[in-house]
Amino acid sequence: MEETPETRFAVSGDGTHIAYQVSGGGDLDLVFVPPGASHLDLRWEEPSYAGAMRRLGAFARVICLDKRGCGLSDRTGGMPTAEEQVEDIAAVLKTADAPRPYLFGCVDGAASSMLFAAQYPERVSGLVLYAAVAKGLRSEDYPIGMDPDTLGGILAATETTDLGSQVAVLAPSMANDPSWTRWWVRYLRAASSPREMLQFVRVNLELDIRPILPSVRVPTLVLNRVGDALVSSDASRYVADHIPGARYVELPGNDYFPWVRDCDELLAQIEQFVTGRRPIVVDTDRVLTTVLFTDIVGSTAQVAGMGDRRWRSVLDEHDGVAIREVERFRGRMVKTTGDGVLAIFDGPARAIRCAQAIGQGAAPLGLQIRAGLHTGEIERRGKDVSGVAVHLAQRVCGLAAGSEVLVSRTIVDLVAGSAIEFEDRGEHELKGVPGRWRLYSVEA
Repeated sequence: MEETPETRFAVSGDGTHIAYQVSGGGDLDLVFVPPGASHLDLRWEEPSYAGAMRRLGAFARVICLDKRGCGLSDRTGGMPTAEEQVEDIAAVLKTADAPRPYLFGCVDGAASSMLFAAQYPERVSGLVLYAAVAKGLRSEDYPIGMDPDTLGGILAATETTDLGSQVAVLAPSMANDPSWTRWWVRYLRAASSPREMLQFVRVNLELDIRPILPSVRVPTLVLNRVGDALVSSDASRYVADHIPGARYVELPGNDYFPWVRDCDELLAQIEQFVTGRRPIVVDTDRVLTTVLFTDIVGSTAQVAGMGDRRWRSVLDEHDGVAIREVERFRGRMVKTTGDGVLAIFDGPARAIRCAQAIGQGAAPLGLQIRAGLHTGEIERRGKDVSGVAVHLAQRVCGLAAGSEVLVSRTIVDLVAGSAIEFEDRGEHELKGVPGRWRLYSVEA
């Protein structure tokens, strides 16, 4: 987990305390106004979120705030109006000694950033707006607004506190990552109560700032992902088209949140806009690595037998076992996969021992584990990994029997002399991987 910066407080005009944190150390000031309800401390527990903040902090002093009514700011009994949000931004700028920063606003944070810039252009160097909208819901004169059915599902999930179900819409690329979903649910619950969150969403849906867009006369960059299911790219393009001189950049992907999966291009666009220079970003970092995939045998049947609640508890215990063993054998946990894990190691023998230890640790939980390993070149992209070696290890895992650790011939050759013994399982075709591959089972 990233080290959490000190939380400080600005006092708004009505005496409300607005929490903010300062990170990074560049020559420029960048004020991040997050989407929806937020929590300053918990954002540092999510690796991609923390990594993005670290990247921004390489060229700017990053100031991030929690809006009034949520997170570490005063819980005022209601969510802020647009006018109050503008006043709160002004208070943070004054207290943090940021006389003319760039404002980076996301979704509703983009709306308050635009309002601030329109009222106080002399106090803003420029705007970065992500998934910005000028109006909330669709209407006859605004057919590009948010889809009421999609939004209704999110509101229903919020009201019933089934927050995990929101991930499929808000962060589709993370929908199969239970650890990310658990973080997201914890983040939202710490940020605000269900009633406060519902009130906040409804207040922002009533906002219509179309008339003020021509009054925003500071340099503006508008960003969105092409497949965002909640805020359409057309809605963000509308904002750019109606702010004089604004530039619109469409990014690949379908996530509503800016900090999930691959956000290199998003961060590069921000740095280029703010500093005037395009960062040199290495697309991939290729290294030779041993890749381990594990899988719980018969997980679907076990879910049906245990029920969802008991299964989630068992799965949490399984994940804890896997994380501990990966750390013990000096590997790196890349991610959990719903009913298994993906981890990487710089030593194939330790990877094999780790796979065996995960199986042994999961047995008392009533779980049978199978594992597949391969050593090859991978591509590191932030916290994630990709490449043929990853796919190959996953395919090998799929061929393993219950309680079996199955490896490629490459692994066998690399651990010669380690006293690990193998049994030849013959040649196999692996879906999506060229050629035939000889596989070996690790003897207990």
